[in-house]
Amino acid sequence: MRLFLFGYGFSGRALARRLKPKGWQVAATFRDAEGAARIAADGVEPIDLSDRAALVRALAVTRALLVTAPPGPDGCPGLNSLVGPLAEAGAFPDWIGYLSTTGVYGDRRGGWVTEASRLAAQSVEGARRVGAERDWQEVGRGMGLTVAAFRLPGIYGPGRSAFDRLREGRARRIVAEGQVFSRIHVDDLAAGLEASIARPRAGGAYNLCDDEPAPNSDVIAYAARLLGVAPPPEVRLEDANLSPAAMRFYAESKRVSNALAKAELGWRPAYPSYREGLRAILAAEAGRLSPRA
Repeated sequence: MRLFLFGYGFSGRALARRLKPKGWQVAATFRDAEGAARIAADGVEPIDLSDRAALVRALAVTRALLVTAPPGPDGCPGLNSLVGPLAEAGAFPDWIGYLSTTGVYGDRRGGWVTEASRLAAQSVEGARRVGAERDWQEVGRGMGLTVAAFRLPGIYGPGRSAFDRLREGRARRIVAEGQVFSRIHVDDLAAGLEASIARPRAGGAYNLCDDEPAPNSDVIAYAARLLGVAPPPEVRLEDANLSPAAMRFYAESKRVSNALAKAELGWRPAYPSYREGLRAILAAEAGRLSPRA
């Protein structure tokens, strides 16, 4: 059982942590010495992205392949880097996963979306994800590979949550009337990917998210309460002086359904809302800091 990660970031690392204790061998690509050292420190095999022979050897024995890197102006870097070596290796992984975004749905004014909803990306980033999903599915059909796309909202977890923004003084409670977002704890994301690996379906697309879309201001206020600190004051969106990128984020509001992943993959989020997820992060921090940790 061998997992190959194109990109070793927050999500890929979480999947590696989940599968390694179950007997999986994991390899991940790197671009520089610092990346290689970080990968090796986690007990994962570093694969030099510029070494085609190494890519071919690794892919030849890969059972599951996850692409986490975002697309750029030239499309998905994972697809551009891996399709040739996959063909050269004669590789047929049981499962290829592509991490996309719920941004492919665009703005729904707080309405619900499912995997059957029309794709209507409003940002350049969202449109690139739509294209990358399409390209990977076409590669899957053309090469006889089982490809699934995972549409993700905001991902949070230890080291990347409202707690960190509050402690660093970066948290803002921006209020936009009627606006809600979905989110997912990184461990629930890893569990959903594992469930899909166990039940691969060619052409699959899944929303992986929690059960309770909520305004960002509510999440910040709840995290502040758990920390025992005063929450930052609310700021109206029109007064927030946000960057263009942040404004594009706040221009969209939707509720994302995870019903298909539950029904088809047998997956359930361990953290059905931000409340359970934040409490678990804080409890884990307390355990690491205790004398017995």
